Parts: sequence; C-alpha cells; structure tokens
Amino acid sequence: MEMGGKGTNAMSIISKIYCSSSQVVLAVRRRPRVINGGGFVVTDCSQKVLFKVDGCGVLGTRGELMVRDGDGVALLLIRRKGGMVQALSFHRQWKGYSFDYEGLQKLVFSLKEPKSCLAKNNITIKTSSEHNRGNRNWDFEINGYFPNRDCSIVDSKGYVVAQVGVKKEVDELMGSKDLYHVLVKPGIDQAFVIGVIAVLDYIYEESTSC
Repeated sequence: MEMGGKGTNAMSIISKIYCSSSQVVLAVRRRPRVINGGGFVVTDCSQKVLFKVDGCGVLGTRGELMVRDGDGVALLLIRRKGGMVQALSFHRQWKGYSFDYEGLQKLVFSLKEPKSCLAKNNITIKTSSEHNRGNRNWDFEINGYFPNRDCSIVDSKGYVVAQVGVKKEVDELMGSKDLYHVLVKPGIDQAFVIGVIAVLDYIYEESTSC
C-alpha cells in the first residue's frame, strides 16, 4: 500500500471545487445526539466549517444521511438500500446522490456494507465515473477499522487517498473518539471522502444513526 502521490490525479466526484492541489487535514467533531440530533461538523485547520453531516436524528429517516457545505447547502444525499444476495451472502448498499443546478439527483457512488459490523475490511465503493478501475469491480475500498479511528480509503491501485486518525494529544486529553482528523491527499474530492465517513459512522452505529 502506498500513500497517495503519483497514483492520485485530480478526482472530482461531487465537484472539483472540493479538490485541493495540496494535502488537507480536516477535523471532525461529533455532535451530541441529545442536544442537536447527532451528526458531525467538519472544519479546516483555521476552524472554518467546511461540511456538516446530518443523520436520522436530524432528518427523521433511518438509513438516510445528508452532507452539506459550511453554509448548509445540500451537497450529497446518501440512502441505504435494501439487502441484496450475492453468492449466498446478504449485503446492504448505500447510494450517494449529488444535486445539479436544478436540484435533480445524480448517482455518484455506491458503497457495499460489510456482512458484519465487526468486519475490518470488505467495504468497497464504486463511483459513477469508474476512476482507473482496471480489472477490479470497485474503485475504492476501506482498510482498517473505523470505530478505532484507524482506517484509510484506498484506490484500486493501492494508493491511500484519505486516512482517518486521532492525534495522540487529543486522544490523551479527551479519552474518546468524538474528535478525530481526516488527512485527504491532493486532488481527492473532500466532499466524497466526508460522504464515505458519514456512511461508516452510521454503519457502526455512531452519531448519525438512531
């Protein structure tokens, strides 16, 4: 596995305005369910809010997520679809839809949920544009285990495009996983990355679930 770089060109899935020419570190802070319905807020290093994620505690619908920009404009609607049988295995899929200028929805990615929430791999993602997929039937996969805040999004060539982690000093100070960071490689769509993290948060029954 390699860290981004030469295998990662500009990759727009939601919009090219969320692709940076340099590496970006985003801070994710979970919102309390009791106070404001859960979900989480994403900021940059200067504490500017870049994204907000609402789950069913806010939207009122199970299996539905919304990624908004810092101004609250909807960017990505994500829905969990019913189970599908593949090789005698039961899988749920999540579908992510962006919005065009007329408010119409466009499918931009699908994510296959693992058979067990204890699984540390077996989460794959397909995008509508099939970025250099090669002989694989997926564009990205999740390596590691999200509840431990130790996982990465890897493309079909084995390059890490985004990585979730907790800074040591934050972990020692807070003793919880309510604040963590996401390192996004150059050229990678940050809105897409946050959408994937929103789904992982729901799958593992964290702040977006109810």
